Amino acid sequence: MANASDEFRLVSSCINHEGRLPRKYTGEGQGAQKGISPPIEWYNVPNETKSLALIVEDNDATDPNGPLVPWTLWVVINIPPTLKGLPEGFSGKEDHTGDDYASIKEGNNDLKVPGWCCPTMPSTGHRFEFKLYALDDELNLGNKVTKDKVLDAIDGHVLGEAVLTAIY
Repeated sequence: MANASDEFRLVSSCINHEGRLPRKYTGEGQGAQKGISPPIEWYNVPNETKSLALIVEDNDATDPNGPLVPWTLWVVINIPPTLKGLPEGFSGKEDHTGDDYASIKEGNNDLKVPGWCCPTMPSTGHRFEFKLYALDDELNLGNKVTKDKVLDAIDGHVLGEAVLTAIY
């Protein structure tokens, strides 16, 4: 059995010991410090990984008609396994031509726009789940990438999964 230090895992330097996501990463931050994507890092990517895919959801979003429905906040695909993380404010910076981030593509969130979207929350206590998938291939999903397309495409290609939960 692998010990915890060998485990494929996902962390963020901005999420404090209580697991709280700071306001600046939401739609309620102050001025320029508002709605920027949080920094994330990962460790122990499985050996055969060809690319990583990230899906971030608010698991406590409510449907106007009642039930809780996960709300997709961020979809990122084709992250090179050689990278160790994504820096704060990565989302929305489109021009990565020629750098280590050039192959990465941001998919649409549930507002139907690409990039990090953390709307204003009607209440606190929402659980944000960051899920990173290690894949045995790169994804070619065309121009419009969505969570559903990613989940369909990765079926049978997942080598490992790392999860980080933050509370807002």
